[in-house]
Amino acid sequence: MNELEHALASIARGADEIIKKEDLEARLKLGRPLRIKAGFDPTAPDLHLGHTVLLNKMRQFQDLGHQVIFLIGDFTGMIGDPTGKNVTRKPLTREDVLANAETYAEQVYKVLDREKTELRFNSEWFGKMGAADMIRLAAQHTVARMLERDDFAKRYKAEQPIAIHEFLYPLVQGYDSVALECDVELGGTDQKFNLLMGRALQEHHGQPPQIVLTMPLLEGLDGVNKMSKSLGNYIGINEPAIDIVTKTMKIGDDLMWRWFELLSFEVSLDELARMKADIASGALNPRDAKLRLARELATRFHDAAAAEQAIAGWHAVVRGEGDTSLLPLTDIQAPAEGFRLAALLTAAGVTPSNSEANRKLKERAVRIDGDVVEDGSRVFTAGFEGVLQVGKRNFARIRLI
Repeated sequence: MNELEHALASIARGADEIIKKEDLEARLKLGRPLRIKAGFDPTAPDLHLGHTVLLNKMRQFQDLGHQVIFLIGDFTGMIGDPTGKNVTRKPLTREDVLANAETYAEQVYKVLDREKTELRFNSEWFGKMGAADMIRLAAQHTVARMLERDDFAKRYKAEQPIAIHEFLYPLVQGYDSVALECDVELGGTDQKFNLLMGRALQEHHGQPPQIVLTMPLLEGLDGVNKMSKSLGNYIGINEPAIDIVTKTMKIGDDLMWRWFELLSFEVSLDELARMKADIASGALNPRDAKLRLARELATRFHDAAAAEQAIAGWHAVVRGEGDTSLLPLTDIQAPAEGFRLAALLTAAGVTPSNSEANRKLKERAVRIDGDVVEDGSRVFTAGFEGVLQVGKRNFARIRLI
C-alpha cells in the first residue's frame, strides 16, 4: 500500500459517506496540508464518547499531516441546531455558551494534538456581520430547499411549528466553511444537509467545494439509541477511569466491534478481523477483547496507571480477584429511616427500579461485599459502606451519609 492508498484507507475507516471521494483523492495529491473542520456547538459542558467519533477522525487527519480546525459554534449555539429535533430547540444564553465552550476546549486535547489544532470560534466572523449581511446570506437559499431537510419536512407535514431562525442554522454552519476556506468538513450522518450547504456556499463564493465526510452516530450503552446524556446511555470522557472501564464492559458483544472500529486507535481493521475470527473459533474470550477496548479508552482519557487500577477494581468485583477498595467510593445521602435493600440498589444505580431490584433478589443475583443477599426487608442507615453487586456487570462501592 503506497502513501496515498494508506491515507485514503485511514480516512475512510468507519466513515459512512465521503462526498466526493475523487475530489478527496485529488486534493491529497496536491501535496499540501488540507484544512479539516469539524464544528461543535457548546450545548452542554461535557463531551462523551459519541463526540469523540469525530475527534478521532480529526486526529487521524492530524497524524497524516493535515491542519485540523476545531470550531466552537459559540454563535450557532445561540441559534440552536434543530437537527433531529421535532420541536424548536431552546437557544442558549451567551453566558451558557461561553462557559460550555471553555470546558470543551479543555477536553478535546485528550484526543487532539494541541500543537496541531487550530481552535476557532464562529463569532469571529458572525459577530462582525450586520443585518444586511445576514439577509444577503439568507437570500442564497430557498424555503423549498430547506424543507427538503428530513426533520423540517416531517415537522412541516405534521403541522408542527418551525421558527424562522432555525432556517438560518444550516446557512450559518455552511458559511463557516467559507470563512475558514475548508477542504474537508466532518460531521455525523444527521448533519449531511448542513455539510452540503457548506459546499454550495463555497461554490457561490468562488471557492472549491469542500469534501464532506460523514461519520455514523455512535450507539450508546444500550446498543440501540444514539449515545446521549439525556438517555443516560453515555460514557463521559471526564468520568473516572473505573466508570469508563465498568461501563465499557457492560456493552453487548456486537456493539463492541462497532466501538472498536469507531473509537480505537490501537486496533487496525486487519487485527479487528482476526479478533472476530478468534472469538468465533473460541480462541479468544469476548470479555478479554472488551477489556482491551476498556483499557485503551481509560488510558486515553486518564493514563495507563489509572486504567490498570480501574481494571484491577473490575476484576476484584467481577472475578473475585483483588482488592475492592480500588473501586471509587460514592457517598449517598440516606433518609432518616434508612433504605430498604431494593431502594438502596436503585439509589446506587445498580438497578433501574425497585421492582427490578426485588426481582433480582428473588433470583439470588444480589451480593453485598461478595455475599449473596436475599432479605429484602433489611434496612441500611447512615454509616453503611460496602460493594453492592447485581449480576456480574452492575456494581458500586457506596457509603451512606
